[in-house]
Amino acid sequence: MPLHLIKLSVGAASLDDLRQWQLQHGAAFPPLRHRTRNFPRRVVEVLDGGSIYWVINRLVTARQRITGIAEGTRDDGTRCTELFLDPLLVPVQPSFKKPFQGWRYLPHEDAPRDVVRGEVDAALPEALRRELATLALI
Repeated sequence: MPLHLIKLSVGAASLDDLRQWQLQHGAAFPPLRHRTRNFPRRVVEVLDGGSIYWVINRLVTARQRITGIAEGTRDDGTRCTELFLDPLLVPVQPSFKKPFQGWRYLPHEDAPRDVVRGEVDAALPEALRRELATLALI
Protein backbone atom coordinates (compact mmCIF):
# COMPACT_ATOMS: atom_id res chain seq x y z
CA MET A 1 0.00 0.00 0.00
CA PRO A 2 1.48 3.39 -0.94
CA LEU A 3 2.50 6.01 1.56
CA HIS A 4 1.72 9.63 0.74
CA LEU A 5 3.09 13.02 1.75
CA ILE A 6 1.02 16.05 2.72
CA LYS A 7 2.35 19.60 2.34
CA LEU A 8 1.09 23.17 2.56
CA SER A 9 1.02 24.99 -0.76
CA VAL A 10 2.43 28.30 0.45
CA GLY A 11 1.38 31.28 -1.66
CA ALA A 12 -1.41 29.54 -3.55
CA ALA A 13 -4.90 30.91 -2.88
CA SER A 14 -6.65 28.23 -4.94
CA LEU A 15 -6.08 25.09 -6.94
CA ASP A 16 -5.98 27.25 -10.08
CA ASP A 17 -3.13 29.31 -8.55
CA LEU A 18 -1.14 26.14 -7.86
CA ARG A 19 -1.88 24.82 -11.36
CA GLN A 20 -0.72 28.08 -13.03
CA TRP A 21 2.47 28.26 -10.97
CA GLN A 22 3.33 24.66 -11.79
CA LEU A 23 2.65 25.17 -15.51
CA GLN A 24 5.03 28.14 -15.59
CA HIS A 25 7.70 26.58 -13.36
CA GLY A 26 7.52 23.17 -15.04
CA ALA A 27 7.94 24.75 -18.47
CA ALA A 28 10.87 26.91 -17.34
CA PHE A 29 12.69 24.20 -15.33
CA PRO A 30 11.61 20.73 -16.49
CA PRO A 31 10.81 18.23 -15.17
CA LEU A 32 8.15 19.43 -12.73
CA ARG A 33 9.48 19.18 -9.20
CA HIS A 34 8.99 20.52 -5.71
CA ARG A 35 11.99 21.22 -3.53
CA THR A 36 11.85 20.58 0.19
CA ARG A 37 14.41 20.41 2.97
CA ASN A 38 14.13 16.87 4.34
CA PHE A 39 14.56 13.58 2.52
CA PRO A 40 11.87 10.98 3.34
CA ARG A 41 13.28 7.98 5.18
CA ARG A 42 10.42 5.86 3.85
CA VAL A 43 11.23 6.68 0.22
CA VAL A 44 10.54 3.16 -1.07
CA GLU A 45 6.96 3.28 0.26
CA VAL A 46 6.38 6.77 -1.13
CA LEU A 47 7.62 5.76 -4.58
CA ASP A 48 5.30 2.72 -4.55
CA GLY A 49 2.38 4.79 -5.90
CA GLY A 50 2.45 7.63 -3.36
CA SER A 51 1.20 11.16 -3.98
CA ILE A 52 1.74 14.56 -2.47
CA TYR A 53 -1.48 16.04 -1.08
CA TRP A 54 -1.63 19.83 -1.26
CA VAL A 55 -3.18 21.90 1.54
CA ILE A 56 -4.48 25.24 0.26
CA ASN A 57 -6.02 27.70 2.74
CA ARG A 58 -6.27 25.00 5.43
CA LEU A 59 -8.06 22.52 3.16
CA VAL A 60 -6.56 19.43 1.58
CA THR A 61 -7.49 20.25 -2.01
CA ALA A 62 -5.60 18.11 -4.53
CA ARG A 63 -2.96 15.45 -4.98
CA GLN A 64 -0.17 14.72 -7.46
CA ARG A 65 1.60 11.43 -7.98
CA ILE A 66 5.25 11.46 -6.94
CA THR A 67 7.31 9.98 -9.77
CA GLY A 68 10.77 10.30 -8.26
CA ILE A 69 12.78 11.58 -5.30
CA ALA A 70 16.39 12.74 -5.42
CA GLU A 71 18.87 14.81 -3.50
CA GLY A 72 19.42 18.21 -5.06
CA THR A 73 20.98 21.62 -4.56
CA ARG A 74 19.23 24.98 -4.36
CA ASP A 75 20.47 28.01 -6.29
CA ASP A 76 22.30 29.24 -3.16
CA GLY A 77 24.20 25.94 -2.87
CA THR A 78 22.26 24.46 0.07
CA ARG A 79 21.19 20.84 -0.13
CA CYS A 80 17.55 19.93 -0.65
CA THR A 81 15.29 17.10 -1.70
CA GLU A 82 13.57 17.20 -5.06
CA LEU A 83 10.17 15.56 -5.38
CA PHE A 84 9.45 14.91 -9.06
CA LEU A 85 5.74 15.24 -9.77
CA ASP A 86 3.26 14.07 -12.36
CA PRO A 87 1.79 17.29 -13.85
CA LEU A 88 -1.80 16.06 -13.34
CA LEU A 89 -3.42 17.71 -10.29
CA VAL A 90 -6.27 15.50 -9.06
CA PRO A 91 -8.94 17.27 -6.94
CA VAL A 92 -9.79 15.45 -3.71
CA GLN A 93 -12.65 15.72 -1.25
CA PRO A 94 -11.73 18.85 0.74
CA SER A 95 -10.86 18.23 4.37
CA PHE A 96 -9.67 20.66 7.03
CA LYS A 97 -6.00 20.56 8.06
CA LYS A 98 -4.33 22.70 10.72
CA PRO A 99 -1.15 24.55 9.65
CA PHE A 100 2.16 22.71 10.00
CA GLN A 101 5.70 23.13 8.74
CA GLY A 102 7.41 20.98 6.15
CA TRP A 103 5.71 17.82 4.98
CA ARG A 104 4.20 14.89 6.85
CA TYR A 105 3.56 11.28 5.97
CA LEU A 106 -0.07 10.49 5.14
CA PRO A 107 -1.09 6.83 5.35
CA HIS A 108 -3.14 5.64 2.39
CA GLU A 109 -6.15 4.81 4.56
CA ASP A 110 -6.25 8.41 5.90
CA ALA A 111 -5.91 10.10 2.49
CA PRO A 112 -8.94 12.01 1.17
CA ARG A 113 -10.59 10.31 -1.77
CA ASP A 114 -10.47 11.73 -5.27
CA VAL A 115 -13.38 13.80 -6.57
CA VAL A 116 -14.90 11.67 -9.30
CA ARG A 117 -16.55 13.17 -12.37
CA GLY A 118 -20.28 12.73 -12.22
CA GLU A 119 -20.52 13.19 -8.45
CA VAL A 120 -22.75 16.06 -7.37
CA ASP A 121 -19.98 17.98 -5.60
CA ALA A 122 -17.55 17.45 -8.50
CA ALA A 123 -19.70 19.74 -10.62
CA LEU A 124 -19.52 22.56 -8.06
CA PRO A 125 -17.09 25.42 -8.64
CA GLU A 126 -13.93 25.15 -6.55
CA ALA A 127 -14.72 28.25 -4.45
CA LEU A 128 -18.16 26.90 -3.51
CA ARG A 129 -16.76 23.43 -2.78
CA ARG A 130 -14.14 25.02 -0.49
CA GLU A 131 -16.75 27.09 1.34
CA LEU A 132 -19.01 24.07 1.88
CA ALA A 133 -16.04 22.05 3.15
CA THR A 134 -15.08 24.86 5.53
CA LEU A 135 -18.61 24.74 6.91
CA ALA A 136 -18.34 20.90 7.15
CA LEU A 137 -21.27 20.47 4.78
CA ILE A 138 -19.43 18.20 2.34
